[in-house]
Amino acid sequence: MIQTIAVTKHGETLRGVPIASLDRDDIEWYWVDFSEPTEEEILLLETRFRFHPLAIEDCLQLLQRPKLDHYEAFHFLVFHTLHPTTLEADELDVFLSERYIVTFHLTPLQELDEAFAKWDSFDEAGKKGPLFALYSVVDKIVDQYFPSVYRIEDALFDMDQRKSSDLTDTIMDQVFDIRSDLLQLRRAVFPMRELLYRILNSERIQGMGGEHRAYFADVHDHLLKLSEMIESNREMTADIRDSYVSLNTNRMNGIMKTLTVITTIFMPLTFLAGIYGMNFSYMPELNMKGGYFIALGAMALIGFAMFWWFKRKGWFD
Repeated sequence: MIQTIAVTKHGETLRGVPIASLDRDDIEWYWVDFSEPTEEEILLLETRFRFHPLAIEDCLQLLQRPKLDHYEAFHFLVFHTLHPTTLEADELDVFLSERYIVTFHLTPLQELDEAFAKWDSFDEAGKKGPLFALYSVVDKIVDQYFPSVYRIEDALFDMDQRKSSDLTDTIMDQVFDIRSDLLQLRRAVFPMRELLYRILNSERIQGMGGEHRAYFADVHDHLLKLSEMIESNREMTADIRDSYVSLNTNRMNGIMKTLTVITTIFMPLTFLAGIYGMNFSYMPELNMKGGYFIALGAMALIGFAMFWWFKRKGWFD
């Protein structure tokens, strides 16, 4: 599907202008959006707009890294959008010049729909040119990153408020899922941040100054904020993971200490039982009346004495 917006030299915004009519003398600039294009529509990139074959090839190869390429008659940009729940990335390709902006995406993008809706509600938008149209799209893309980051931040805050004893294997599974989500966000946000920095500092993009520069600088600031939030959340997941490992280690040490104490108490008792279990014929104590009870009493006394001594030293705390 192809959508078009054309702005006349008198500042009038026209929707649905046929592509063949976009070169009219009264049209100042235009915006063409290719959404889920057919093969015939894809051919228009070459036959109608005369874009470079390498740029067209990049459009058809999914998930190119966000980038900015300069060609003789236009600039080619690649952006990444993220699905709000699955965090799967989709690619948006943009061709930009002083007279037009052409957006191309193989899947429907909510950000493009919102940018078109914004165009209808902002009377001065048409006077700002294709560069402002690019800003409106990029701004919507970056705004869609925030809900996912806020959702992760809230989940981590809830985990951080729990006691250390409440950390379970289920929570740790959630932590590792969150780390995976943060990695996906990082792969999208960091290259986008670098791309916005290149756009801001490019001397080949006409009109990148004054008001337009302020708009793109604002988006770049949002990406910096997102980067800091992602890194902060990654550090928090690492802290929760380390706390869980430390807690399990302490628990294991306590269990091993208890078992060691129990084993130590039974060592002299086993020694006594071993001696009187050798069944030699001339062992004097074997013929003692009440020797069995004396041996049991001695064992009980030794076990109690050792328990009291270990308890006094705090080994059971």
